[in-house]
Amino acid sequence: MRLLMLGGSEFVGRAVTDAALERGWDVTVFHRGRHAPPPGVSALTGDRTTGERGLAALAESGQGWDLVVDTWSGAPAAVRDAARLLSGRAGHFSYVSSRSVYAYPAAPGLGEDGPLVTGASPDGGGDVPYDRAKRGGELAALDTFGDRALLARAGLIIGPGENIGRLPWWLSRTARGGPVIAPGRPDAELQYIDVRDLAAWILDAAAAGLHGPYNTVSRPGHATMGGLLEACVRATGSDAELRWTDPEVLLAAGAEPWSDLPIWLPPGELYDTMHRGDHTKAHAAGLRCRPVEETVADTWAWLRALGGTAPHRPDRPPVGLDPELEAKLLAL
Repeated sequence: MRLLMLGGSEFVGRAVTDAALERGWDVTVFHRGRHAPPPGVSALTGDRTTGERGLAALAESGQGWDLVVDTWSGAPAAVRDAARLLSGRAGHFSYVSSRSVYAYPAAPGLGEDGPLVTGASPDGGGDVPYDRAKRGGELAALDTFGDRALLARAGLIIGPGENIGRLPWWLSRTARGGPVIAPGRPDAELQYIDVRDLAAWILDAAAAGLHGPYNTVSRPGHATMGGLLEACVRATGSDAELRWTDPEVLLAAGAEPWSDLPIWLPPGELYDTMHRGDHTKAHAAGLRCRPVEETVADTWAWLRALGGTAPHRPDRPPVGLDPELEAKLLAL
């Protein structure tokens, strides 16, 4: 198979690229050149934020591909322009979208036919909210590729290569040992996807010609908050002691769910939206999710190989509980 990866040097794009190379596929990466391309690929360089001129290298290559995978999360004009350029040169277009495209709040068990946000117009400019940008990207892909477009609506994505910092923060914190604030209840169910499982499914689904939207997430409760944090303690081999703390105490002290305490959300609409979506369609189409212990251990091995500091996307704020606030909470 011939794959064109739009992106491909970081996290999801890199996982897709690595998975395709492991299958012996012919991979071309089109990226901005901020990071070295993965070994074994053909690389084209351009900046999609500059419109059609940023796609010059892609246009001039004259190549064709069986599959295209796009992870773009900014203004949807970039998806539209790439899709139009590739419409006659690619057989299938996979867009890595998000469950954020569902209108908030999303009811527990919401499937792919749930109500959606209004997609941002590809003709608009300026900063676009993430949910509207992703829906706009979906519409741009569908407008050009129609039933040759696959929409992978991922939720929380973790695993080796993560450049947001959620699981890396928990691993780094537990590695330091001692008492650790553990939020909420250990049996709180989580829903997420290991980036490698997402990548493998996208390639399988695209090669099979699947199209339309799929919620690419684990089943709710595939792991629990306790299982995740206990796996972090085991993987790091530390003496960390998890101190489970009621949500009311955390919120009263000013600790922010999701940002100060990554991955965790207290019970309520946001928790239901993030951790209780329907997963059945993608699983019926072959999605398989590895155990949380494997995701945690492999992420720790990757983090150690980097010297303990994960890369971080400049367009995303840092995450993690401030040490002073943690000390205050531990003293309660």
